[in-house]
Amino acid sequence: MQIIRFLAFVASGASYLLIVLGGWVRISGSGLGCGDDWPLCNGRIIPQLSDMATLIEWAHRLVALGVSALVVGLAVVAYTQRQTPGVSGRGGPLRPATLAAALLVIQVLLGAITVWLELPSSVVILHLGTAMAMLAALIVVGLRAGERQAQNQWTGDPATWRSAAVALGLGGLVVLLGALTANLGAAGACLGFPLCSGEIFPSESNGGLAHIHWFHRLVAYGLTLHLIGIAARVTRRKTPPPVKRAALAALAITLIQVAVAAGMMWSVLQPHWRVTHVAAGTAVWTALVAFAWFTWPRKTAA
Repeated sequence: MQIIRFLAFVASGASYLLIVLGGWVRISGSGLGCGDDWPLCNGRIIPQLSDMATLIEWAHRLVALGVSALVVGLAVVAYTQRQTPGVSGRGGPLRPATLAAALLVIQVLLGAITVWLELPSSVVILHLGTAMAMLAALIVVGLRAGERQAQNQWTGDPATWRSAAVALGLGGLVVLLGALTANLGAAGACLGFPLCSGEIFPSESNGGLAHIHWFHRLVAYGLTLHLIGIAARVTRRKTPPPVKRAALAALAITLIQVAVAAGMMWSVLQPHWRVTHVAAGTAVWTALVAFAWFTWPRKTAA
């Protein structure tokens, strides 16, 4: 199962890069760098790359092609090894590998629709949400394959699992609200940090965009406090080292993301801070997926 684990983590890394590149495409205004053509770019397989927007969008599409090949290859390898003990069935990597392939199909279709309809906000947000779900599935494939290979399972604590599930739900909500904030142009409606334009509650004069942005921040603050509580609890208790490490890593990356968000607001949305915000936010999601997986209750391997 070593090849499954290797392919899963390579695909996870490539998917992470693809999400960050997608953020760069949006932030740089390069979403229509290939016009409204898909899968061609400005009517050509290999376009002229003299324009920066075209170059950025084309790079994003090339990485997407590589990710597609990796995800399909992973699903094929997992299927061909389905008779190997631990690959198929509950807890094996075959099911999440198949799920990742299915999400890939949806992701490709959403990417095409995004271009054809010239970047509608609703489809762009769905596109990101599907990308995050596929990244989660790939991470689970790699973790399951590694677990089966090492035969090192443990019985999870239901209370810690519930806390991790809540953190994962909050993390997903923060990602979607962040996408909504960015795509509706609400990022600049709530400047400053940690308050919203110096206010605890945005005034009506700031408009509805400020409220959307502020809700995104409030959920992010809630996630941070929740992870601090989890970290304190797992540190006090006799928690398995992988679970403790996963909890502390999730908290550390979340605190880094909060610092990046502060820098982004204080710099008045400078592009390099915004791209870093996307990268750190995706890293938070990755850490939360891993933490939830490590805390999932299951029987100890024989």
